[in-house]
Amino acid sequence: MVLLLVTCVPLYYAFALLRLPNPWPRLFLGAIARIAGARVRKTGGRVTGGAFFLANHVSWLDIPVIAGASGTAFIAHSGLAEIGLLKWLCQMNDTVFVARHNRRSVHEQVASVREALSDTGALAVFPEGTTSDGTGLLPFKSSLLSALDPPPPGISVQPLWIDYGPQAPVIAWVGAEHGLDNFLKILARRRAIDVTVHFLKPLEDAEMANRKVMAAAAQQRIAAAMALADHRPAADLP
Repeated sequence: MVLLLVTCVPLYYAFALLRLPNPWPRLFLGAIARIAGARVRKTGGRVTGGAFFLANHVSWLDIPVIAGASGTAFIAHSGLAEIGLLKWLCQMNDTVFVARHNRRSVHEQVASVREALSDTGALAVFPEGTTSDGTGLLPFKSSLLSALDPPPPGISVQPLWIDYGPQAPVIAWVGAEHGLDNFLKILARRRAIDVTVHFLKPLEDAEMANRKVMAAAAQQRIAAAMALADHRPAADLP
């Protein structure tokens, strides 16, 4: 991973200096996922044009997996910006940092997200707000979708299901486990991690009436896909 970083960083800055479309964050993150053991496949397709992805959240591995599969940037908690190395890496991938509990800056954060959407063409957020064990979904927090109320012109809202299959509970970063421990646990695995990124049907106009409707519709899309794979009614999923 260090060798990959040392190789990609100069190329990133060279492309940035020449003002060329910069593929290196996506290539770097996709390669990180593979080095960590992820074997990624995709179903469905990413929408054409601007996209706002709403994804379930299981592990730190979700980020390189999704980035490698879609080229998206991310919305992240402002706490990450306090960690120098992580902040630097996140900024190279056009990450938007938001303070979820700072209501005074909501309007500024909405403006930042909308600006990033116009610049990057795609942003992803984890509406659960934290990681789950991968076998079900936590409630989607509509407050994280404030920038989409209403959606900017030309932006489609597309749910993503990150599916680790039966390995999900082992991969999951939940409870009191430290992030570094989860990172090392995944790197220590001998077996590959099969993960599927399901690009689900984008939300329709009626499902984007407001952020609460969007959150509920996206959660239902992902829950329905999980139930179909698991042969259970969506209502039975935790």
